[in-house]
Amino acid sequence: MNNLLDSLLSWVDTRAEVRMRRLAGRAGRRSFLHKAGGIFLGGVALPMLPYDNSNGIAHAKDVNDPNAIPDNCDYWRYCSLHGSLCSKCGGTVTQCPPGTTPSKVAWVGTCRNPKDNKDYLVSYNDCCGKAGACGDDCTRQERDRPGYRMGLASESSWCIANGGSGVHCTVAVVVGLAE
Repeated sequence: MNNLLDSLLSWVDTRAEVRMRRLAGRAGRRSFLHKAGGIFLGGVALPMLPYDNSNGIAHAKDVNDPNAIPDNCDYWRYCSLHGSLCSKCGGTVTQCPPGTTPSKVAWVGTCRNPKDNKDYLVSYNDCCGKAGACGDDCTRQERDRPGYRMGLASESSWCIANGGSGVHCTVAVVVGLAE
């Protein structure tokens, strides 16, 4: 009976020693140093991952991009536009081209987006300073009002507020939902 008890205790000791050594390998000082080294090396490799460093600057969109804003006069955003598109004159849809300044006053149109069937307020600013217009003129003037209502007529020369400089092109900025 002693032999049986001794062999049972020896077997339990061996199993306990194996498990303790395995646990010490995972949770000991060396294991901690191994894991801490992996974290530090990961922290060094983290800045090498790709990230957006554009600081909010818009980049050119692909022609096949469904969110790209087209340069033709039939686009919904230009429903009350009267003038040349600045995107065809060296600027963008929302920024005047170099050498011009946005007019200090603007007219606002209400345009319906056919994708979501919502009406949006669009601010149209003439870009002033360069002589002569560029590109093709867009003359949509949907829901335009007569010229005696200065803030509602798109045909007024909005560059008068900038000291009488000529109109070069027009930008169309979506201001928000019309309520």
